[in-house]
Amino acid sequence: MFEEYSMAELTDILFMQGFAGLILFSVLVLMALGLAIIFGQMGVINMAHGEFMILGAYTTYLTSHIFETYLPALFDGYFFVAMALAFLVCFALGVLVEWGMIRFLFKRPLDTLLATWGLSLILQQLYRTVFGAREVGVTLPEWMMGSYAMTETIEVPINGIFVMVLTLFIASGVYFLMFRSLWGKQVRAVVQNRPMAGAVGIDTGKVDRYTFGIGCGIAGIAGSAFTMIGSTGPTSGQLYIVDTFLVVVFGGAQSLIGTIASAFTISQSQSTLEFFLSGSMAKVITLLIVVGILMLRPQGLFALKIRQ
Repeated sequence: MFEEYSMAELTDILFMQGFAGLILFSVLVLMALGLAIIFGQMGVINMAHGEFMILGAYTTYLTSHIFETYLPALFDGYFFVAMALAFLVCFALGVLVEWGMIRFLFKRPLDTLLATWGLSLILQQLYRTVFGAREVGVTLPEWMMGSYAMTETIEVPINGIFVMVLTLFIASGVYFLMFRSLWGKQVRAVVQNRPMAGAVGIDTGKVDRYTFGIGCGIAGIAGSAFTMIGSTGPTSGQLYIVDTFLVVVFGGAQSLIGTIASAFTISQSQSTLEFFLSGSMAKVITLLIVVGILMLRPQGLFALKIRQ
């Protein structure tokens, strides 16, 4: 297999596979951050998380169409507006879902799983009705197109670099929100000891509502990023939801660092194995390795001590 490649060609191929893994890592981190916040703090298994991502993608699609049609002079900057709108739309829907459904099913994980799965089916059908069954794509601004030549033989796509920078920015923002803000202190207090947090005056219901909304909003930003590397369809979110749950569980449900480390490990393993094997076999082997590690360490790579 390797005889047909020179050492330089093999190095270039492995570098490109690694860069593809970093793009996958970025999307998984953006998806998993929101899910980790929701699952880690509330214990809610949100099966509709992928559909919130697609709502962000469709919001980006509509924004690009509006700017292209009515505001062509500002088209180069539409993506930043689209990301903000994607966050706000998904945040608002997330708050509404928590208020109208999730809060009545609190501490009933199986019921929340079934309810959010039903919600995912409803949203998929709604997307299919409004946007049609065919996949749609966005028109990228001129500055996002093309590639950056790192060497004479290695070029990396500019939109991929943008996704990675966006992921770094969002992850830093989540870290600041969770560990350097008053709201983050309240969230961590509720995670570690919910009854005591309520006893000292923290409105745990309000914390839950905004936590669910922020987690869904981050999924909306992930949807915006998704439009740069793939087309959007009513069921596109289902392609990533299993990998996202795997990232959260493998990293440790309450750990931000664990989520990032897990996403990097899984994405790079899968991308590297795809060079040697088929895509399906690479995913199977990655899954088996993760399952084996979880059998030895069920709490994940990182875990917080939680007082009941």
